[in-house]
Amino acid sequence: MAKDYRPNVRESNVISRLDSAKEAARAAAINQLYEGGEDLANRISMKLIEDKLIETKNKKELERQLAGCIKTLIAAEDFDVQYQIAPLRTLVRRPNFVSLYITAFVIEKLINHRTIIDIYGTDEEIYECVNSQVIRLIRV
Repeated sequence: MAKDYRPNVRESNVISRLDSAKEAARAAAINQLYEGGEDLANRISMKLIEDKLIETKNKKELERQLAGCIKTLIAAEDFDVQYQIAPLRTLVRRPNFVSLYITAFVIEKLINHRTIIDIYGTDEEIYECVNSQVIRLIRV
């Protein structure tokens, strides 16, 4: 006969604390995005163009698209965020969910935009470029 598994009270407490800390960090990141989303969109668009990862006809439109992506992230449910970042979840070892979301937006949706001529570089290079700007704004 199989034994019933009864989780240890200590294990449950530790798991609960870890989940709470993760949710608190996520909420803090979203709050910081809410305050500095426009600035972040400007920084990311400039960095992508400077590093020659994106070639565009209109820098302002790129910035506007990234700002829209950030606004969507702020209002998104957890399931929607997880669905968007699912293909890139294994891209780096300890990914930042904000950087992954914006990277997924660039790779999957921005590539088809009318003002974007081409997107160069690998997924990792785009992630690193985006993440370098995100970690400047979001301190969690």
